[in-house]
Amino acid sequence: MSQQGHRRPRLSKKLLAVVSALVLGGGGVAIVAGTANAGQDASRTGQVTATIDCPDVGDKLTAVPDGARAEVDENLAQLDVQVADAYRQLAGGQVRGKAQQDALLGRLRDQRGTTISRVSDAIGRSGGRQEGLGALGGCSMKEAPAQEDTAADGARSIGQKAGPAKSDFVDITKVRPNAKAPAASAAASKGTFTSECGRNENGHFNPDNVIVAPGVSNGAHHMHDYVGNKTTSAFSTNNSLAASGTTCANGDQSTYYWPVLRLRDGRAERDAKAPGGGQDANVGTILRPKQASISFKGSPVGPVKAMPRFLRIITGDAKAFSNGTANANASWSCTGFEDRQLKDKYPLCPKGSDVVRTFTFQSCWDGRNTDSANHRTHVDFPDRNGRCKKGFTAIPQLVERVTYGVAPGARFAVDSFPEQLHKPVTDHGDFINVMSDGLMARAVGCINGGRSCR
Repeated sequence: MSQQGHRRPRLSKKLLAVVSALVLGGGGVAIVAGTANAGQDASRTGQVTATIDCPDVGDKLTAVPDGARAEVDENLAQLDVQVADAYRQLAGGQVRGKAQQDALLGRLRDQRGTTISRVSDAIGRSGGRQEGLGALGGCSMKEAPAQEDTAADGARSIGQKAGPAKSDFVDITKVRPNAKAPAASAAASKGTFTSECGRNENGHFNPDNVIVAPGVSNGAHHMHDYVGNKTTSAFSTNNSLAASGTTCANGDQSTYYWPVLRLRDGRAERDAKAPGGGQDANVGTILRPKQASISFKGSPVGPVKAMPRFLRIITGDAKAFSNGTANANASWSCTGFEDRQLKDKYPLCPKGSDVVRTFTFQSCWDGRNTDSANHRTHVDFPDRNGRCKKGFTAIPQLVERVTYGVAPGARFAVDSFPEQLHKPVTDHGDFINVMSDGLMARAVGCINGGRSCR
């Protein structure tokens, strides 16, 4: 993977000021029902929020030659800038009524078309070929319930008013048990290997994503919480990661990161005016996990093999609200109720119970690549019986379990891309394996040997 850097333009601070009179559904630009096409639906469903919904070009890439990687990454970042510019126009009151909305979407389509052509050209010049990208330029308006919680109505900033809709929450005690694991065979690898990496006590946060947007500042549009590797940023390379210190007790230099969870309490966090924070409508108090458990497990049907150093895996989809749920893998629950896992709702936990996020990563590897063009096709999940598909081999399965103390009834939200409206289905986790070959061999030995090791 190329690590050639470039810096992405920051969103204007004006974004926070110009939208303060609008109602936001968790960060996307809102259109109060009656000012947009949503008027008729609002009479049936109440106030709605509209956001600009664009196809995810990066997710559609199948092969990007190494020589084209930096240019492709740069243009994918430019697509995000173009959408952000369209949001500013919409939020600033410059776009009113259907005709002006259509004109805005038309300009955005033209801009995206030019940039997508650059992506295709870069791939072609390096000897690759990618079909179908030209059809991804068009965007549309997408509606969702508006934020209904009035707890922060006294707050002045747009970000403090932003938040998920009340309908995005559910009482965990009213959810039926639904969590099932495949039955283990006699040949199962039943051991575990745990990395004790802390709870980000050293305050390692940034809005970068070195896997999806290497070399791009604020490539994630939301703040990430890191444990493990101490230096991970958009500009990290394999060499810099291998030279870094770690918060993990066993010398595991891997990087583990996920979007922060925020309490929607109307308070200004230290990133209230920063990219990835308030500039991207991610606001409120960042919650530090009570516990962050990092463990690797085996396969229910047989032994696992070592994963390669610098293997990159993303579980879940940060854009699942617009992309659909094909790659979504969010799991929300509460301590004492973890036989009930929620994919598209936040849990309301009873007194004495903590909010739980569980990230279960893909555990089948193609045996060749440490990454892929869309950062997904080189790894996969096993089938319902625990078996990897043909051509893939079982590797240790990373499971991250992160808990938070949240008062009963308190509203919270995961950081997200602004247009994703802080929906719980967008939760995701990222991992780069930087274990030494020796430590990985030890982990595999413990897992296959049925032992519990740290």
